[in-house]
Amino acid sequence: MIKPEERFFTDSGSYFGAAENPNTEAFLNVWDWDQLHMVKLKGTAKVFPPDEGHEVQILAQFADYLSPEVCAVTIDDNGLITGVSTDPDEDETSFIPHFPFATIPPLANFPTIQCSKLQEPDRLGPGVDLSLYEDKSGNPQMVAFKFNSWWKPLRMQMAWDELHLLGSLPSHPNLLRLDRIILEDVESRVIGFTTKYIPGGTLENPKVPFRFEWLKQLTQVVDFLNLELGIMHQDITPRNLLVDPATYKLVLFDFNFAARGKYNLMDGRDDASSVVFSLYELITSDTHFTSIPPWDRNIDMVQSISEWPCNRELDSDVLVFRSFLNEWVVKRRSDRDMERYLNAPNQLTWPDLPNPPEYDAPFELGKTLDGEPNWVTGVRTRRAAMELGQYCFRWERPPQSRLLKKGENAM
Repeated sequence: MIKPEERFFTDSGSYFGAAENPNTEAFLNVWDWDQLHMVKLKGTAKVFPPDEGHEVQILAQFADYLSPEVCAVTIDDNGLITGVSTDPDEDETSFIPHFPFATIPPLANFPTIQCSKLQEPDRLGPGVDLSLYEDKSGNPQMVAFKFNSWWKPLRMQMAWDELHLLGSLPSHPNLLRLDRIILEDVESRVIGFTTKYIPGGTLENPKVPFRFEWLKQLTQVVDFLNLELGIMHQDITPRNLLVDPATYKLVLFDFNFAARGKYNLMDGRDDASSVVFSLYELITSDTHFTSIPPWDRNIDMVQSISEWPCNRELDSDVLVFRSFLNEWVVKRRSDRDMERYLNAPNQLTWPDLPNPPEYDAPFELGKTLDGEPNWVTGVRTRRAAMELGQYCFRWERPPQSRLLKKGENAM
């Protein structure tokens, strides 16, 4: 189930006057990762003071009781609902131009499956479901289904890059590779992908023991990604590390922020440093360094700590872990590390994200100063796309709490 603190996100909004004035009319668009639905909350600055997140707290109280058709909710100054609207003109959901599978040649040889053939046992987190499908032999396959249902230019780019990266990865025991490409049923547009589901949760859970061999596997897979493939993961943390109970091997996943050579390479997010901070967190359960921006962190912050308090079950002494880590870091730092990364012998490549063809079709966005229709191209709302007859995959779904209750009543 999606964690309550991760469920809602304030996407956009506006104050029709000074936000400091409690009587100023305002609206805020809040995205619900559980129902994959945008809700416009309308009220005043008194109930929606800027930058305080009250809109999320208010929506959380009644979101499960709203119909998927509701686009806007009016809230009074006491935080109570005074009206709801299903008027499509209130819908601020952005259009997501998912690409037809046939227009992505590099993925042509990968197996696909229609979205309608997936069953949903659980929702693991924002943009990730636990899913089930039957393979060609009728055998059930439990997978993690990752999808892009919320539009932002950066998210589109990240989804495109991660899909192609996973499709390009060679087989490796410590990496999750692409399983299936998921297509919507009407126009066979790519809406996501699946990977093998590994039960047991991530190493973010301090109750999960940590073995010395897993540290060695982590450094080996990082060396493989960086120095063989020219890929920088850039988000190595305990929450992105699993242990496969079938092989008892460490598995690194989630390539949302990955860099390819200089492309998308971010300051302070090199994988060697991330391994250092991850091991410190794994051993000590101290997470306060995660709140420091990567560009303001330095591995000396933790390596200079004389003793790491052990707050997790380990199979070796803390000094064994630290000694191995220090030797690995010294080797990486002294061996032309960045030069080797940029000149990796088996660098992965894939095409750039193309401009969605739908964006070339002009649509009306307000009026000019002369009162004439203002025609533009590019990013648009879902309602504008639908008015143009462009296909829109609808992501809305019932809240998981309702599905769980229905399941309980059926038993």
